[in-house]
Amino acid sequence: MKSHGYAAHDAKSALVPFSFDRRDPGPNDVVIEIAYCGICHSDIHQARNEWKNSLYPMVPGHEIVGKVSKVGTSVKKFKEGDLAGVGVMVDSCRVCANCVAGDECYCEKGMVGTYNGKDYEGNLTFGGYSNNIVVDERYVLSVSPKLNLAAVAPLLCAGITTYSPLRHWKVGKDSKVGIIGLGGLGHMGLKFAHSFGAHVVQFTTSESKIEDAKKLGAHEVVVTKNPDEVAKHVNSFDFILDCVSAPHDVNQYLNLLRLNGTMCMVGLPEDPVSIAAFSTIVNRRSFSGSMVGGIPETQEMLDYCAEHNIVSDIELTSVQKMNEAYERVLKSDVKYRFVIDMASLAQ
Repeated sequence: MKSHGYAAHDAKSALVPFSFDRRDPGPNDVVIEIAYCGICHSDIHQARNEWKNSLYPMVPGHEIVGKVSKVGTSVKKFKEGDLAGVGVMVDSCRVCANCVAGDECYCEKGMVGTYNGKDYEGNLTFGGYSNNIVVDERYVLSVSPKLNLAAVAPLLCAGITTYSPLRHWKVGKDSKVGIIGLGGLGHMGLKFAHSFGAHVVQFTTSESKIEDAKKLGAHEVVVTKNPDEVAKHVNSFDFILDCVSAPHDVNQYLNLLRLNGTMCMVGLPEDPVSIAAFSTIVNRRSFSGSMVGGIPETQEMLDYCAEHNIVSDIELTSVQKMNEAYERVLKSDVKYRFVIDMASLAQ
């Protein structure tokens, strides 16, 4: 099946137009004409080989929404014309304990990434910076027509990446929760934690984000450049979600956890994180991490968002401005997620 989009051909060049073939859809496959695709910071990491695992040519994009244009003869969940989404994975082994439990992102064989991966036949996977995609229906999500479709796109990564740990650690109305960083991930963590009824404290390095954080649901905002503000919260948090991908001192935040509190990292700093032993043994604190979520939990998240009118705060851009958008992401110059209008491909 003929496809076209934008690709990176090496770690240093700009993304450029790229034509390629996708597999012909089989009995269990869904073909989606892509309407919008979010720009995730991990797209930039991988396009520029910052994780040293990049495969080229690379068509990034794993925050994909659009309309179903074709379904295989055995497909039961979708029909032509339905709205649908695809997140960070397009396959997994389906038989390991984690896959059977609906935690496909933790597949023991390794999930097949939507892009910068290889399927089980050894073919490169190409992502959502393109006009269409072919995915087995098991890995396709239903999208409600109630919400702004463009603003739904980042839910397929930024949304589930923050929703999953908040649910796993049972954040609710009796929880005091800290959110570190107010970017693509952080603003979604803040929205979800507030919606779940927690008392939410937003941590930011920027005073200019105080007003925005409060509008998004923060009960308190702490500017971390002021140590006295941070010190007021020592031994008080049940849960802290770390959404920062830049280098930072995690011990500053571990020391804010109360007895049995947990800090979970979902941001991906390029350099290893250093943890002081006393930051964890005091108060029996835990330092953890979380990936995205399995397919059932991602669908649960999308349904929750439809019910509670939660979407990402976005800025629409075009494929022609994609490289400029990459540079702006690195400068934190977006509120809070770029989404590519794939109709711009026709231009």
